[in-house]
Amino acid sequence: MNLAEFRNLSECPANFSPALKGLWHDRLGDWDTAHEIVQNSSDRDSAWVHAYLHREEGDRGNANYWYRRCGKPEFTGSLQAEWEHIVSSLLAA
Repeated sequence: MNLAEFRNLSECPANFSPALKGLWHDRLGDWDTAHEIVQNSSDRDSAWVHAYLHREEGDRGNANYWYRRCGKPEFTGSLQAEWEHIVSSLLAA
């Protein structure tokens, strides 16, 4: 699956990782569900999405905590660019 296909999914596949499920819900503007999914997961990819979600929320301090937890640098580009980067990276893994 590629980024364009991910964007066009009408339903979230059950076999998606929590991180991808969170990003799918975020794409729909459902920040609360996206956040709930990743905050209840302990893997690095979920921590990465958690960082992005707090950056999107405007809570830089919390976002930086989660960037450290996932071992990724704070993203400095646009939120859209970060979302695309994370989705593409997770789909390629």
